[in-house]
Amino acid sequence: MEFRDLKKQYEALKPQMDTAIAEALAGSHFISGPQVQRLEEQLAEYVGVKHCITCANGTDALTLALKAWGIGPGDAVFVPDFTFFASGECPAAEGAACVFVDVQTDTFNLDPDKLEQAIIAVKKEGKYIPRAAVAVDLFGQPADYDRICSVCKKYDLLLLEDGAQGFGGSIRGKMACSFGDISTTSFFPAKPLGCYGDGGAVFTDNDGWAALIRSLAVHGKDGGDKYNNVRIGMNSRLDTLQAAILEVKLKAFKEYELDAVDQVAKWYDETLRDSGLILPKVKEGIISSWAQYTVRLPDNADRAILQAKLKERGIPTMIYYPKPMSQQGAFAGTDSASADCPITEKLCKTVLSLPMGPYFSEKLVQNIGVKILQIR
Repeated sequence: MEFRDLKKQYEALKPQMDTAIAEALAGSHFISGPQVQRLEEQLAEYVGVKHCITCANGTDALTLALKAWGIGPGDAVFVPDFTFFASGECPAAEGAACVFVDVQTDTFNLDPDKLEQAIIAVKKEGKYIPRAAVAVDLFGQPADYDRICSVCKKYDLLLLEDGAQGFGGSIRGKMACSFGDISTTSFFPAKPLGCYGDGGAVFTDNDGWAALIRSLAVHGKDGGDKYNNVRIGMNSRLDTLQAAILEVKLKAFKEYELDAVDQVAKWYDETLRDSGLILPKVKEGIISSWAQYTVRLPDNADRAILQAKLKERGIPTMIYYPKPMSQQGAFAGTDSASADCPITEKLCKTVLSLPMGPYFSEKLVQNIGVKILQIR
């Protein structure tokens, strides 16, 4: 059994995928071919923003946003303590101080109340200037942007939406990757919309930031002249083959995959309702793109034993994430390590992600559920 069945997805999309790849090879415009511009237009239209700038990966997408804002030493950037390392790595790499903030128990996303408390504390201390907040759409569900946006406006913070896991999610019809002043996503293969390698994208309605990010992504070039470099940039482009692959995948994603993965989540909910596990909750008015189906174990449960027994039965599981950001070795000895995030610490000890994807059958999900119930 695959944790995320990319083989089955390829089998379903093989005719269109092979044609798209063959056309890219025949055209031989392997960097910045026409597929890249077409994809950017399609992504921007789907998300509902003016600009989409593709890049080499989701980490670069975050970095490009921070560089466009001039985030650096002396700045404080507020980041969820429960997230993938890149969410905090990128601000820290720019020299900013990461202030790690606790998350909500039910959605795993940034807690707006704790965000406001952290901003007030930083302002009171006066050591750093609050500049930006990173809100992560963890496991596919958009964060509480009604409240997070309000807090950011109140304290004049820029909002960076890390939609690496949230692409395709929405709040009352407004799509993920449209909530931030700048938003980003990742096309890592296992993401809701993934390519066959690395890839990422930046989204914004701001014309000036979009132009600056396009420049930064190609060595700080001046407009269309890549040999006139007006700033220090980086080399971060989505190649043409990956764009061709993503065009095919985006069509399937919009037409049926998003609905299919939501159905898989419903099958899990039904099968595991009497398992004693705490099942993921999607709030009213929200659609999740279900990057992961993550359950929580009761406090007295032994996660390692459950994982081992499921592995014996051919069921792979993952732990996202086993350690809070603030406790990562990279932040040891820094102000960032002083975070007080008890909910994150508890989640790190109790979460378990089950196999998930739009090509799972009801029978497969029920089989997983039966084996969990047998163990429990």
